[in-house]
Amino acid sequence: MRVIALSTLRDFWEQPQYRDAQEPLVAWLQEVQACVWRAPADVKAQFGNASILKGRRVVFNIKGNDYRLVVAVAYRFAAVYVKFVGTHAQYDAIDADTVEVQS
Repeated sequence: MRVIALSTLRDFWEQPQYRDAQEPLVAWLQEVQACVWRAPADVKAQFGNASILKGRRVVFNIKGNDYRLVVAVAYRFAAVYVKFVGTHAQYDAIDADTVEVQS
């Protein structure tokens, strides 16, 4: 899969308070880039704890659920678009079905 908006992940882990997210996010990134998902079932087969939402959105638990990552998957184009990365509290304050990366 091709991951779009890598800078969003990098910008997050480069913040001093979130440096502990770098290793697990890089591991997630490498794993996702090495696969091809054709349907939500493929995501669940690889990441059993992922939550499949409407609108091709998927929520991943990162670093033992310390962080949440929301992506939109374009299965037809083998692309994953990063929409949000943050703490559990930050995640609770957004709508995962509609959140977009802040520029």
